[in-house]
Amino acid sequence: MGHERIGVFGGTFDPVHVGHLVTAVNVRHELGLDRVLLVVANVPWQKADRSITSAEDRFAMVEAAVADVDGLEASRIEIDRGGDSYTADTLIALREQHPGAELFLILGSDAAAGLESWERAADLPGLCTIVVVERPGAAGATGLPAGWQGLSVEVPRLEVSSTDLRARFADGRPLDYLVTEPVIDVIRRRGLYR
Repeated sequence: MGHERIGVFGGTFDPVHVGHLVTAVNVRHELGLDRVLLVVANVPWQKADRSITSAEDRFAMVEAAVADVDGLEASRIEIDRGGDSYTADTLIALREQHPGAELFLILGSDAAAGLESWERAADLPGLCTIVVVERPGAAGATGLPAGWQGLSVEVPRLEVSSTDLRARFADGRPLDYLVTEPVIDVIRRRGLYR
């Protein structure tokens, strides 16, 4: 079916919130992508500075979040591979799964600025087009390190923090309009963030 254009948007998604969804939907629209994969990181608990919600719970939230959203998909490729997740490995695996597809790696400006410190960073340009998400008015600056090429996409910036959301939920404060209903259902059903 021709060359599929696939966005790759990775994260811990603990929990996935409207900021993530707005980013994925808008990048898909701006770049005419066939789909955007929300790749749930397999963050190993022993490496984290806090106890990260299990990968299966985080994947369930992302799956619920995108179930009814056209062109967005939850991907468990890093969970199934296990261990530390390096973006280069994920892109190589996605290229095997989707031969001929063009991959677009979606990054926030913070991540983009630190790209050179990534494991096997030098492999990335050969594997994908780098897309840096900017707040409106950032005027096309990708914020990438010198010598890196990429596209810049303006996306409404919703200042929603997963850390804050977990605290809100634990305190019994509402998550309405910050997290979508299907995700709130998963959080309640699985007893997360208590």
